[in-house]
Parts: sequence; structure tokens; C-alpha cells
Amino acid sequence: MLRILQRIVEAVNQAPDFDLALQTMVRQVKEALHTDSCTVYLADHEQQQFALAATDGLEIRSDKPIHVPFGEGVISLAASREEPLNIANASDHPAFLKLEHVIEDRYKAMLAAPVIHRRRVLGVLAVQQEQARAFTRDEEAFVVTLAAQLAVVIAHAEAKGLLRTAKQSPWLQTIKGLPAAPGVAIGEAFVVKPPARLSEVTPKRSDMPEHEIRAFRAAVARTRQELLNISDSMKGQVADETLAIFDVYHAMMDSASLGKEVEQTINDGWRAQTALKLVVEQLVNQFENLDDEYIRERASDVRDLGNRILAHLQNREARRFNPPAQCILVADEVTATMLAELPQADIIGMVSLRGSGNSHAAIMARSMGIPAVLGVDDMQLSDVNGETLIVDGYNGDVFVSPPLQVENEYRQLADEELALRQKVMQARDLPAETTDGVRVQLNLNVGLNTERDWLNDLNVHGVGLYRTEIPFMMRERLPTEDEQEELYSQVLEQFRGAPVVMRTLDVGGDKPLPYLPMDEENPFLGWRGIRMTLDHPEIFLVQIRAMLRASMGRNNLRILLPMISSAEEVDEAVRMIHQAYHEVAEELQCSVDEQLFEPQIGVMIEVPALIYQLHCVADKVDFFSVGTNDLTQYMLAVDRNNSRVASLYDAFHPAVLHALKQIIERCDQLNKPVSVCGELAGEPGGALLLLAMGYRNFSMNSYNIDRIRWIIRHISAADLDEVLQRALASRSPQEVKQHVIMALENAGLGGFVRAGG
Repeated sequence: MLRILQRIVEAVNQAPDFDLALQTMVRQVKEALHTDSCTVYLADHEQQQFALAATDGLEIRSDKPIHVPFGEGVISLAASREEPLNIANASDHPAFLKLEHVIEDRYKAMLAAPVIHRRRVLGVLAVQQEQARAFTRDEEAFVVTLAAQLAVVIAHAEAKGLLRTAKQSPWLQTIKGLPAAPGVAIGEAFVVKPPARLSEVTPKRSDMPEHEIRAFRAAVARTRQELLNISDSMKGQVADETLAIFDVYHAMMDSASLGKEVEQTINDGWRAQTALKLVVEQLVNQFENLDDEYIRERASDVRDLGNRILAHLQNREARRFNPPAQCILVADEVTATMLAELPQADIIGMVSLRGSGNSHAAIMARSMGIPAVLGVDDMQLSDVNGETLIVDGYNGDVFVSPPLQVENEYRQLADEELALRQKVMQARDLPAETTDGVRVQLNLNVGLNTERDWLNDLNVHGVGLYRTEIPFMMRERLPTEDEQEELYSQVLEQFRGAPVVMRTLDVGGDKPLPYLPMDEENPFLGWRGIRMTLDHPEIFLVQIRAMLRASMGRNNLRILLPMISSAEEVDEAVRMIHQAYHEVAEELQCSVDEQLFEPQIGVMIEVPALIYQLHCVADKVDFFSVGTNDLTQYMLAVDRNNSRVASLYDAFHPAVLHALKQIIERCDQLNKPVSVCGELAGEPGGALLLLAMGYRNFSMNSYNIDRIRWIIRHISAADLDEVLQRALASRSPQEVKQHVIMALENAGLGGFVRAGG
């Protein structure tokens, strides 16, 4: 049976068009099961009916389309119950429906299996036989398995616009992805592919290692210059913060591990191209297996860098793009460098089949004000090149070749979006204060190089979260105390006069260091964050010493401890911080006259257990910071990076909201300041709910600062209590969001949660 199933699926996938694919399937299924009929019905949700799409066995006596209304017949019953129906004599079944113009009186036995893709019924696969009998379990399992395979075929056909009915002309193709940068864009799709692909390299040996190493080094040098040219061309076009993305690329090339591993692989007898492929693909696999979404998205950067070096190894000429005016950039994986290479005036939107909101391409798109949708896995590049696209960066929708009325509607929304964006910028120099006088502190979450001067432009209170793990993950060894001090000094100096909250090393378990073995069956609940650093005091103390040395004369350092789950962990961490402080103070006493200030110490609230131990920790620290991303993940027992359950991850879940409310209430009782540094603070609806709960300190990515400031300045904190109560009484995240959207709409702020204002 398995061999037959594979043969059918292969034949369907190789069919040149969708209709022929369906006809091939019904014919081969009929032959494989020795049944008298096999039929596929496709769901038309707009018309509330099933359309007979292909059959081998049913006698049709009409040229008109055959339909089964939703709610009628065995076909609808199988779809509504979302399970197969195995009926020995269908004509005797209460749900049996005799179809007009269809001759099927001689068929008795019927097996109908729903075709479901991502919880959505796309159709029904039915087999029938003249003999009255129940189909065997093996036959039923075969049809159910085939229906699951058919679901993917239909979903892809739907995405391509191949499903049309007489009443749906033209059929509106809507492809769903992940909203990565807000806004609306309408333009011609411009598909871009990398000049070279490591995946296409055929492994080959070489007995000339010196020659291959010289070629590799020359390719790296040309790539470095290419990136410098791209970065220089972007100056003045995007925020300086965004340009720091290119520092990550240079850091990867500066990393001794990349070049050393490639050259070692060459010395093992491989050609330079093969060695590059092997090393880069290994690094990509390491990054893609990480839990932290921000770090995991660096796999895209590694792959992009590898492809660029490969292009120079293959002596490919530099690409000269000639995109059409006002176009939508579409690629299998849009990268920051790809986006930067294109004429900025021509790119008005972006669609990437891979990636997420934390990719560097998404960060750059937000900085450039380009609406973007990523993770569009139901799109074929060859099907959209040159087609008109609508990109809805609010909802993650992409419309292919939309009807004129839909296009006109979105053009109006795009005009409203532009006006809203210009309006928001006008409040940048104003405080984040509600209409009834409630002041909110807005801070930055940063993880890239911050050498450039963009603090004054953003008008923020300081840095609410600085991720220190990047330098550790970009090396083949632990960074020295001096190397860390230099990096931290740049950050603290950049934000001199403003608080900078530095999170101690948050790696381990799901974010392994390449030079520190970590092999766990369940890394999400494993050796990570403070657990790892407490087990390695030599790593923790060196990092704290580097932070303290960097803070000399600046007095703006705050230290934040991640993944705390017990008071004992705080005791040990604070003890070591005090130890490091006294060591550094003693070492610098005779050579430096400036006073070494003891930094404030904070704890991240992201492990649910800590919520019930805040009273045990409060007297040991100076502040708390809520990491809503991990808190949500742990509270809901959902790995948000697992596509099978990612839809269950939602920070608007009522249980998460109750936990957040309990945290702020407890912190107020303990008289301890608390901030929110997770993604929820940067969400318009999330900011409203947090403000209603009593939070007054938000930290977020730079692209959300202006939007959240504007929202805060146009609402009354006193009016939010009713919204919060309704949200807390809700049964689902969707219900919560409806209440929040209504509140934003009533305040005239609907444009922040949907296209248009």
C-alpha cells in the first residue's frame, strides 16, 4: 500500500496542471482500491457548497457544474464532522442526498474522507462500490492518508489561483504569511534570486590546497569590500541603528572560526567551494535549531554571507538590478543585503517565502518604512513574477492579481497609512504621556552594534534590554574581559546619561555556544540563562567585571539576570556581582580617581514559578523586568517556533494577562519598579492593556517607539479600565483582541491595528 500511495502522490505532483492532477488521482485511487468510483469535491466557502472537481466512475448527465450545498448529503457530513465516514449502504443513510444529473444509484458502499489543511476543510475525497460492504481498515487508512496528501496539493493550487468557479471570476487569491513590517503596498512583483547558491554546489575534491585557500581568501576580501560598498550606499536612507546590521556580517567574516574551519576543510582535501558549503551549512543548521527567534534568524545572515562568498569564488559578475518602478521585492529568502542592493525609490514592499519578524531583512524593512510579509510558504516564485501584488503588512496578507475594486480599496488605505506615518513622526520630541497626565517611560531593546548616534532622534529614556550573547556566539572561544569591556563601553558611552540595562549571558540549552558542549533532550527546559552561568562562575565573573570596568565614570549600568526561577539563584548571582565589584574597585583604586558606582541589579520575570516568589526576591534586587515572550511560552507550554503549535502562542491569552496583572500588583505591594521588555509592550493593543494594569515602563524595538508614543498620547488611562476588565473576562486571545481593537477604533487609532486610519 505504501508503494502505491507514493506512486499516486508522485504522479499527482508531476501533473502539468491542477485539473489533470485531480483526474490522475481519482483514476489511480480507483484502480489501487479496486473500487467502482472515486470522486473529489472541492469546498467553495464563499458560495457555501462543494463542487464536484474530478471523478472516475460517476455518470454525469449535464454540462453544468455539480454542487453539494453545505450541510446536505454524506459529503457535507464528513466535512462537518472532520472525520471519515465508512458506510456499507449509503442510500440507506439519513444524510444521503441524491444529486441531480448524477447517476450513482448502483453504488452502495461509500467511504468519504475530509481533505483538511491547517484546520480548514478544503474538500472531500470519496470512493464508492456497487457491493454493499464496509471498507476495510486498511482501505480507510489509505484514503485518509491520501486525503492528507491531497490537502497540500489543493492548498498550493489555491495559492496559485487555480481554483475558480463560475461565480468566482476573478477569484481573489489571498496568501497568508507573517506580518513583519506594518503598512500597505501595491505594485508589480519583482522576483530576485541570489547570484550563487551553496545548495547547488556539488562536493568535489582537490589536491591543490594552497591554490584553493588563496582563492577563498580573495573571495572573502572581495565580499568584505562589497558589503562596505552596500553599507555606504545606505547611509542617509535608513536609521543608523539599522546600518549596524552590516557590522554583524563583518563580525562573521572577522570570526576566526569561519575562515579557519573552511581552510581546515580545504586542507582535508576539498575544493574551496565545497569546503565553504560544508562549513556554512553546518553553521546554518546550528542556528536554525536554536529556540531564541532573534538568534535563530542569524541563520539567514550566515547563508547569505556564504552565498556571497561563493559568488566571488565562482567569479560571478556583480548583479545589476533593473526593477520596475514601484515594485514589490519577492524572494525565497529576502536578506538585508539584497534589500540594500536595490534602488530604494523603486522598492515599496517586500515578500519573503522564509524568515520572521526578527530577521535582519524585516528590521531593515521597518527602518525603511517598507511593508513586509514573511514566511509565505504557499507561494511559488515562478507564479507571481510580474503579477500585481498587494502586501498588507498589518495582517500578513498577500493578494495576487487582485480585482480592480480590491486594488482601489487598498490604494485608499495606503494613502491613509502614509498620512498616519507622517503624523506619528510629529510627536517624536514630545513625552509619552496620556491625555489625563499619566507619564510612560519608553526604552529600547537592542542587540546589535550601537556605536552610531541615533539616541537623540528616538527620544527614549534609555536601554531597557541589551542582549550580550551576540559576541559570545560569534567567536570560536569565549571573549576576553578586555574584549567585552570594549564592547560594553561603546554601548554605555553611546547612551551616557541614560540607564542601560544589560542582560547577563543568556545562552545554554537551546542557544549553545559552539565551544561549550550542550546536548539536551529538552533544551527549552534545560541548562540555559542563569543556570549555565552559575555553573560556570569563571564566565559569569569575567562578564560582570567587564561590565563594571566599562561603567567607570558613566554610572548608567544596570545588570539584569535572566531565567531566574528561585531565590537561591538570585542569592548566588548577587554574591558574585558583589565579589566582582570589590575586585574591580580594588584593582582600579590606585590608578583611577573616578568612583566606581555599584550598579542596580534586576531580575527577569519569565519563568512562571518566580511570580509566586517575588516576595522572596524583592529585598535582594532593585528592579524587575517582565519578558513576555518566554513568560507566554512557558505559561502556555507552547514552543512558538514549532509550526504545529505556534498558532497557540499568543501573549493576549487571558491567562497571560492575568499573570501580568498579578505581577504588577505584587510589585506595587513590594514597592519595586517593574518594566516590560517583551514584544507585547511594542504592540498597540498590548501597550493599552499594560498601561491599564499599571505598568509605566516599556521597552521595545526602535521601530515601535514612535507608534507607541503616539498611541499613549491619544488615550486616557482612566478610560482603559473597562477594556482591561473585558479582556480579563475573555475566554480566548481572539476575544481579547476584539475588545482591544474596539478600544483603539473608538479612540481614532484603528490605523495602528489594520490598514488605513
